Amino acid sequence: MIFPFIGYTLARGGKVLIATPRRDVVLELRPRVMRAFKGHAVVTLYGGSEERWDSGPIVIATTHQLLRYREAFDLVIIDELDAFPYHGDPMLEFAAHRACKPCGSTLLLSATPPAKLRRDTVRGKLPHVKVPARYHGYALPVPRQLAVPSLPQMRKADAVPSALLTALRASLARGAQLFVFVPNIATVEPLVHLLRRTLLAAQPSAGGGTPPAPAPASLVIDGTSSKDAGRTDKVQQFRDGHIRILVTTTILERGVTVPKTDVFILDANSRLFDEASLVQMSGRAGRSKDDPAGRVYFAASERTKAQSGAIAQIKSMNRLAKRKGFLHGRPLEEN
Repeated sequence: MIFPFIGYTLARGGKVLIATPRRDVVLELRPRVMRAFKGHAVVTLYGGSEERWDSGPIVIATTHQLLRYREAFDLVIIDELDAFPYHGDPMLEFAAHRACKPCGSTLLLSATPPAKLRRDTVRGKLPHVKVPARYHGYALPVPRQLAVPSLPQMRKADAVPSALLTALRASLARGAQLFVFVPNIATVEPLVHLLRRTLLAAQPSAGGGTPPAPAPASLVIDGTSSKDAGRTDKVQQFRDGHIRILVTTTILERGVTVPKTDVFILDANSRLFDEASLVQMSGRAGRSKDDPAGRVYFAASERTKAQSGAIAQIKSMNRLAKRKGFLHGRPLEEN
């Protein structure tokens, strides 16, 4: 979506800055931008980057790196403008304006823009384009709801509820990788151990005297969070398909793209998951043209306004995409 703007700017000899909230996203964007704009140097800047003194026509950086620049770019793209740390930080907003040349352009990107920006677009104060469909022309996956006990109850029972276990195994059987989101860091490791004990055990037999089927040897289950020093490596292993199930927090709700992914949001009724975060996490599924019908599950002991709002928002975008003729086919049949 942003590549035509980047290409236009580069063709005129201009410089481009893509600012995004997290290092994970910077590292994800780098190879994609390099493939699209071969022959143009791409510099990546984030805390600890070895390229912090380099320069080039394309810079991909975390938002705090905006403070380094003054009137340096012809095009500034702020990705995920509603995310921490950019959202609600006047200093970074000022830095974004200062980084752009007086005659340059700024693009703001978000799947879940803040209320003020939505009001400004409705009132005509902010020029905007709404893109209700993905490039492959399939509808966004609509989350399904699973009524299951809470994570503390699962830990106390030391068991994965049957409804959740069935859904997890169905996703694995169709060859998907699984994002399993939880609301807090303390839950990550205990859930990883529980899933390993459950899913790596021998599968129950179909009946009769048939022995249990062995667990899949390639099933690697791991977890990560903002406090995990090995997060970058684990995310790359997940991208490469070496990790099949990744338990994580909202630290990975944005930016990480894996071709064939299903999403499980546990304790989806948590107050730490608002409507925007539920939409963002749901957006990890169905991103590839080869698997546009990825599955999303809200697993919770109760339904909340945030869950209902997220589902309604996704359905609304699908209706708009259909009305505008952006959907070119039905989702793939589910296995």
